[in-house]
Amino acid sequence: MTKKEIINYLEAINTQELFAQADALRKKYCGDKVFIRGLIEFSNVCVRNCKYCGLRRDNKRIKPYRMRTGEILEASGRIVREGIKTIILQSGDDFYYTRSVLCKLIKDIKDRFPDVAITLSIGERPLSEYKAFREHGADRYLLKQETMNEKLYRLLCPGQSLKKRIKILEYLKKIGFQVGVGNIVGLPGQTLADLAEDIMFFKNFEPDMIGIGPFLPQEDTPLSKSLIPALGLVLKFLALTRIVTRNSHLPATTALSTLNKERGLVQGLKAGCNVIMVNFTPQKYGKDYKIYDKKTKIDIKRAKEAVRKAKRKLCLDRGDSLLLLFRGR
Repeated sequence: MTKKEIINYLEAINTQELFAQADALRKKYCGDKVFIRGLIEFSNVCVRNCKYCGLRRDNKRIKPYRMRTGEILEASGRIVREGIKTIILQSGDDFYYTRSVLCKLIKDIKDRFPDVAITLSIGERPLSEYKAFREHGADRYLLKQETMNEKLYRLLCPGQSLKKRIKILEYLKKIGFQVGVGNIVGLPGQTLADLAEDIMFFKNFEPDMIGIGPFLPQEDTPLSKSLIPALGLVLKFLALTRIVTRNSHLPATTALSTLNKERGLVQGLKAGCNVIMVNFTPQKYGKDYKIYDKKTKIDIKRAKEAVRKAKRKLCLDRGDSLLLLFRGR
């Protein structure tokens, strides 16, 4: 599929054929399983100042929190007791958690729960730290590039470099991580051509997983008054991503559920998604993980209901990369 064809589909009104094709390819390359991941948002502190994110450094209205490693281990135990075999550790770019602290945490989780996969989503770190995390047992790393428009990236993420982010992603792949990328659909100033460029990046990079969510404003950010995208546009983008990437893991995200509480998850699954992230962050902390406003919390009951409505099969297994065989890992 060319960039021009992608733009044409994003502009199209009649998308029934597009969703049918995405669903058929999902079934062919990924099967009917929907993999469940357990998410722990262990810190909402961030040194970055991205204009779209409620965790941004200049947001003084947010109540900061940092979970103790013992609390993270306890939350990991709750995930494992549900039978879920993937633990996602997510935070802002918070260097309070040093390399040694995180390496010990990763090792402790693996020692207690040797069958689980650990995904890290903790932002940009020195390359040597990624290597240490991998050596201590981390399996996957999620680092969304957000947009492939370099000018837009600089505008929305002051002081950061898209080129640096892509180099980090390439390094993560090189040292053996299952790598996740991703973007935001509907960013202020974003065009359909930008979205098409994001999909072409997914195609060329061949990520193991892709996290895609709609832009949702947060009241304490510079973009608080910006418009949110239509659900249809986000679903078309998901479907096109499935068609182009074939067998990358594609979550129906919390942001998608927040955009449309009634239909978001189910529609995402029907548009080609095959993963749902269930939130195990303790409520006393999770209420302050305000990346965007009115964030829904997906629990295991809600995930099961969405899978049932989409007529798919719930799967609690690790759900490792479907690209592993092609890469000879």
